[in-house]
Order: sequence, then structure tokens, then C-alpha cells
Amino acid sequence: MARGGYGGGFPGGMNMNNLMKQAQKMQKQMQDMQEELENKEYEVTSGGGAVKVKISGKKEIKSIEISPDVIDPDDAEMLQDLILTAVNEAIRQAEEAASAQMGKITGGINLPGGLF
Repeated sequence: MARGGYGGGFPGGMNMNNLMKQAQKMQKQMQDMQEELENKEYEVTSGGGAVKVKISGKKEIKSIEISPDVIDPDDAEMLQDLILTAVNEAIRQAEEAASAQMGKITGGINLPGGLF
């Protein structure tokens, strides 16, 4: 007779070995996904293409291109705003892609940071 009447030591007959195998599989999938995301690049424009920003999946800015047409020494604020908008949107897209990929692996379960 099994102790506690559950069988396998866990409620519902869950097997610890199967649980560990599933955790290892999920960890491997997450590592692969993280590598894939880190190698991706995201390109965003603002101001109708006046400013173009490329960012890596690691959220490192790879390049910023500025159209000469928007370089106005008397209106530096507009250029600063266009750059800020493009950079923030690129970061948002990289984070959104990472979240979507993570959801595919975890099935939408929010895991504590650093668990895997």
C-alpha cells in the first residue's frame, strides 16, 4: 500500500522523475528560445522614416540612422523626440517578442524570474 494513498509520492500519482524530465525539457526550450531572440534584430522608424533604429534581442542598439532632412540646428528637440520614440518602440517590440515566445513554452503560466 502506498504511503498517503497517492502513489508515486505526489497527489494524483505524479511521478517525480517525469516532473524533472519535463522541467529539464522546458529549461532547454527556454535556453534555445533565448538564444534565438538574442540573435534577432528589430528595426523601427519614426517621423515617417526620418529616424531608423535597429536593436538586438538583447536590447542593444545596433544602429541609428537619421535623415539629413530632419537635422535642423534650430529644432534639436524634434530630432531628440523622434530618436526617443524609435528607441522605445524598438525595445517594446523586442520585449513583446520575448514575452510571446515565453508564453509558447510555459503555456501562459507566469514563472518567477530566474526560475529557468
